Amino acid sequence: MAKKATAKRAAKKSASKSAPARKAAAGKDELLTYYKEMLLIRRFEEKAGQLYGMGLIGGFCHLYIGQEAVVTGMQAASKEGDAVITSYRDHGHMLATGMDPKGVMAELTGREGGYSKGKGGSMHMFSKEKHFYGGHGIVGAQVPLGTGIAFAMKYNDTDNVCMAYTGDGAVNQGQVYEAFNMAALWKLPVIYVIENNKYGMGTSVERISASGANLHDRGKAYGIPGDEVDGMDVLAVREAGERAMEHCRAGKGPYILEMKTYRYRGHSMSDPAKYRSKEEVNKVRSTSDPIDRVKALLIDGGHASEDDLKEIDKSVKAVVSEAADFSQSSPEPDPSELWTDVLIEA
Repeated sequence: MAKKATAKRAAKKSASKSAPARKAAAGKDELLTYYKEMLLIRRFEEKAGQLYGMGLIGGFCHLYIGQEAVVTGMQAASKEGDAVITSYRDHGHMLATGMDPKGVMAELTGREGGYSKGKGGSMHMFSKEKHFYGGHGIVGAQVPLGTGIAFAMKYNDTDNVCMAYTGDGAVNQGQVYEAFNMAALWKLPVIYVIENNKYGMGTSVERISASGANLHDRGKAYGIPGDEVDGMDVLAVREAGERAMEHCRAGKGPYILEMKTYRYRGHSMSDPAKYRSKEEVNKVRSTSDPIDRVKALLIDGGHASEDDLKEIDKSVKAVVSEAADFSQSSPEPDPSELWTDVLIEA
């Protein structure tokens, strides 16, 4: 009898461990909010791609199309005062934190109405008001910076959390692991969000990572817990984000969330993305698109009709068009701006 009871307990424990994660519930208002926010990012990025093709945006430009659920879900799990820092694929993060689309687009076109007065461009804009600390062009550099922001939060005795986003390619940078060690040592409130979109700058993650695609395990050596998340499902992201936030706010240190996501466009606007097939991209778009998933929940749940969602799309496009118009009407920065914002007098 004792052996049977032990076997039952073991089986129950094994079953609970392998059971799929509970899907977070969401009501009509939440779903509509997520739908609007992801659609704004999608339409904004599509317009940015058009402006780039017209020569109105110069330099590098990395679009977030396909990955909208990641930052939308994480922001839904956050609270006022929580910080965001990310890499150069950053437009979606800016919009999700509430930054004005007009200011973001104006920065892309190098105009003085932009968040960095037209001097930062696509990869370098910031908003202290929205607790958004960049946009960073150096691969992996934002991870130790985000760790420093988390240090400041702990030092100042707040219960805020810093979300430091990085990609599947950047996690192989040495500075990332130095940051992991310090964050774990000092139990800093930082969530390392790895946006694993399967490809770095033209190379599959399986070809550059000795540990394979299990990037959420990269913190094990430092005792940092990590989860793999369906990054194409905004509700799954929100639920994982809430779990990680609770861990950090309780003073337990950092957390790693590996978001399995996918970018529909090339690494940057200059990347033809010939390293993957059109069939692969189309399959993801047709089966896992984050916006279509929420759209289905809204319609199937009786929360909205096709016409309702078309009206939302129409209003979002109007916001994006207004941002594009502003970005072209705002004047270019005066040459004297070359000498400003270089140093700070302290």
